Amino acid sequence: MKKILVTGGLGYIGSHTVVELQHAGFKVIIIDNLSNSSLDVLGGITNITEQAPIFERLDLRNKADVVEFFKVHDDLDGIIHFAASKAVGESVENPLLYYENNLNTLVYLLQECKAHNINNIIFSSSCTVYGEPDSLPITETAPIKKAMSPYGNTKQISEEILNDVCFTSEMKSIALRYFNPIGAHESTEIGELPIGIPQNLVPFITQTAAGVRKQLSVFGNDYETPDGSCIRDYIHVVDLAKAHVIAMQRLLSEKNTSDFEVFNIGTGKGSSVFKVINTFEKVSGEKLNYKVVERRPGDVTTVYADTKKANDVLGWKAGKSLEEALTSAWKWEKKIRDKK
Repeated sequence: MKKILVTGGLGYIGSHTVVELQHAGFKVIIIDNLSNSSLDVLGGITNITEQAPIFERLDLRNKADVVEFFKVHDDLDGIIHFAASKAVGESVENPLLYYENNLNTLVYLLQECKAHNINNIIFSSSCTVYGEPDSLPITETAPIKKAMSPYGNTKQISEEILNDVCFTSEMKSIALRYFNPIGAHESTEIGELPIGIPQNLVPFITQTAAGVRKQLSVFGNDYETPDGSCIRDYIHVVDLAKAHVIAMQRLLSEKNTSDFEVFNIGTGKGSSVFKVINTFEKVSGEKLNYKVVERRPGDVTTVYADTKKANDVLGWKAGKSLEEALTSAWKWEKKIRDKK
């Protein structure tokens, strides 16, 4: 049984990926500092898969703790690295937090990988590396422009670090540049659970519908799009999780064609903020209280993926619709509120 470390494994995307890894027969070890997650998620994973992953509470910013962890767990077959701060707006307001948390942690992780001959790494990257695109849909060969936010910049720099390390070592890495994950596991055992005010659209929608938030803010209606709101490529988190498993299997079976590969992970379709709101109202039967406010710093106008490379090379394709994702997100939200 291959052993995979998942950093940030109790987070939103990490927890869903742990589920898919265990379904695929991997043994999983989770590192998480619980800064934006809950220990309850571990129970949700266990309930879904009927097996408990190993969990270590650890902050990857503490280099000494990272060194100690790898002294014990030096027999890993691969790592999927999620642990990072991820909110565009917050990164604009607090860039040093993002540079410390997103870059130092990767460096410490890679140093230990080299020391213990752990050579397979899947990196949680982002479509933010493309900035404001010249043409749509975005392919993996699109130019990497100056980032629109410190968060986006940390993803660009992280990819550069991985590329450099892979070039000078035995390490192999795949960066998955994904678009906007939404939704929850169909079991409603795990889902998106932001601590504090949500930074992403869909949990803010569901919390507004549930009465937790008084009003949803739509950041701008004067963009050059059909309805004036920003357009994004919204992908169901379970589809996204499965892409990580396939990518890890690609490295372990040595099917990669270069030491550092990148793949876009999205649906290939763009949906505006207003379309997401309207679709949610349709599938939930709830009327949302929302208001248009000023644009948010760091936001690009339109982003959606060309997924041909992932479809053809990885053999992966998104299978779930926007309606399915929003329905699952609403079921998850209602379950959280029922428990409280």
